[in-house]
Amino acid sequence: MTFFSRLIAGGVALTALLAPGAAFAIPIASPGTEGLAVLAANAGAIVATYQGSSANYANDLYLFTDDGIDNNDVFMFSNRSTPPGGIFNLGRFVVGSELMFRLHVNTTGRDFYSGSASRNPDRRPHARVQQDWMPGSALVSFEDLRGGPYQFNDLSFSLSNATTTVPTIPVPVPVPEPASLGLIGIGVAGLLIARRRHAG
Repeated sequence: MTFFSRLIAGGVALTALLAPGAAFAIPIASPGTEGLAVLAANAGAIVATYQGSSANYANDLYLFTDDGIDNNDVFMFSNRSTPPGGIFNLGRFVVGSELMFRLHVNTTGRDFYSGSASRNPDRRPHARVQQDWMPGSALVSFEDLRGGPYQFNDLSFSLSNATTTVPTIPVPVPVPEPASLGLIGIGVAGLLIARRRHAG
């Protein structure tokens, strides 16, 4: 191979790596987690970390705000400009409340949502949500094609303090106070004395 041929081959390889849709390994939430809701696991701040994308389409991710105001969702990540590892602090939420995310596909103009399939135009789930992907962290992976194939590799991000099941808050068992125990003891002793007198 001549020097010129090697230069061309190297340039082609570099172009492939730098192409917007170039395939590279990104974490994808496990199969079987399609359509699960993202819930606040505790009262701590929820921080999102962009994990990457292998999409050919240009996608933007938003936190959906159900406030009735158009275009008022909170922008989080772009698969064309956000570097893997980029973070976004979403703030604090009521424990057990759902966080809904919207993937806007700039290339087609379509929107897809996390959670229930009924939210999407093709009535299919477009996000997987893997609880405990890392300790204390959930992984969300989106699909940007209407009608599939559903590979969920078009935008992945992780969330701290997030879960897919409503957290259970343990109910404290009441512990009698020492004074209460003393009163109970006096009452029991009184009953025993009364029973002896009645028997005598």
